[in-house]
Amino acid sequence: MDGKPGLRELKKQRTRAAISDAAITLFLERGFNQVSVAQVAEAAEVSKRTLFAYFPTKEDLVVHRLADHETEAARVVRARPPRTAPLTALREHFLTGLRERDPITGLNDHPQVRRVHRMILDAPSLVARMEGFKTGAERALAEALQETAATPELTARLAAVQIVAVQWALAQDNAERLAYGEPASERYAGAVKDAEHAFALLENGLHHLTPGR
Repeated sequence: MDGKPGLRELKKQRTRAAISDAAITLFLERGFNQVSVAQVAEAAEVSKRTLFAYFPTKEDLVVHRLADHETEAARVVRARPPRTAPLTALREHFLTGLRERDPITGLNDHPQVRRVHRMILDAPSLVARMEGFKTGAERALAEALQETAATPELTARLAAVQIVAVQWALAQDNAERLAYGEPASERYAGAVKDAEHAFALLENGLHHLTPGR
């Protein structure tokens, strides 16, 4: 075995991608609330039954693209180098995301990324799903802090809530500025400054996550 997916799995991946691409195209053209699941299935040339096998809800057609980010902070904490504080690892990861224009940081002005962001904000059901992602991120991060930093359960939960909230607030600030026309290249320095300030505030309030203090 070479670790590569078999033909059946490749076919499933292609079908999933085709459905998702068709959905995003229609949603951006007409609006999320104006497109039915049946229309997405027709555009992707699959049955509604097949569509629901890949995406149980209409919202999943959009938010599945962000699903990996739900446990991203937890993965960063678990994969951090030895003797590196969790908050330091998360700060460096966020700054790297800004530098690389990762859409999750809000600092990506590609037209489609901006349109998807606006579409999510305009659909209450998608906003609700994103709040669910936020809750999941908090839970996953709290577990990672308990397991890798010997952080007490309550402390881990409170820290995770603050860290995730800060990351989301920074991303929303960046995305809002870009939505009003500020280029990512011009926003970058300010985004870094804001991130440095935010993580400094977290570190001062969460000093128990920093080794040796």
